[in-house]
Amino acid sequence: MDSPAVIAHRGYAGVAPENTVAAATNAAANDETAMLEIDVQPAACGTPVVIHDERLEGTDTRDGRPLTDATGLVWETSLEEIRAARVLGTDETVPTLAELLEAIPETVGVNVELKNPGTADLRFGESLPAEDRADRREVWTPFVERVIETCDAFDGELLFSSFCEGALATVREIAPRYAAATLVWDDLEAGLEIARRYDCEAIHPPRNAIAGTALADTEYAGFGAGGPEIDVLKDAHAEGRTVNVWTAENWRQFEALAAAGVDGIVVDYPGLGTYSSDQ
Repeated sequence: MDSPAVIAHRGYAGVAPENTVAAATNAAANDETAMLEIDVQPAACGTPVVIHDERLEGTDTRDGRPLTDATGLVWETSLEEIRAARVLGTDETVPTLAELLEAIPETVGVNVELKNPGTADLRFGESLPAEDRADRREVWTPFVERVIETCDAFDGELLFSSFCEGALATVREIAPRYAAATLVWDDLEAGLEIARRYDCEAIHPPRNAIAGTALADTEYAGFGAGGPEIDVLKDAHAEGRTVNVWTAENWRQFEALAAAGVDGIVVDYPGLGTYSSDQ
């Protein structure tokens, strides 16, 4: 069995302040890291910054702990204020995309998740009707143009992903030279439709969407515990797409996903592929 590519979620968010330069450089220095996964949004001036939550004080998936010591919507906050914000009680600050890419070697790949173009109206996780697609591209175009301009200076492997069809449509229109991946939330059929529509090189389903694993019987990412109705791994591989799964939280989850034959696994902790129940 080939070992899946290890993708460091926000720079191994389980062991470092997420989406910071320190997290990224430490993750890149780890020999097992094939790719970094980071999130980007615009500051008020449009500059892409590396941060996950819409709000600087966001508490998403951190047991109620604020992401930074600043407050406000990211896209309504000045770049100066954002760059001064301290992440998770450390001395690390929110970097611009350019700063983070300049700090890491080009031997490690980067999965740039297009999180938000600066609006509360995201059309998250939807397969859009044809009549809405042009409007969504218009919403995303200014931000994606800034992101692509920044990323063009990085000579390493780049993969652009998003839960929003509008973001992927814009990447394909502006920069078809780059690989793209649709992120799946609660609808595998929609994810596959979007991947086919834009001929995405990859699809990123959640860990419980992989049929035949114990994880498929658990609740996560909008999916219930009944197991997936679609074999996304089989279908995507039949169409020549890479399947990178998010997010493994321990070595047993990593082992199960690896045994199922996924191509990459997004993880919060390094070393999850070290152990095996066969040892």
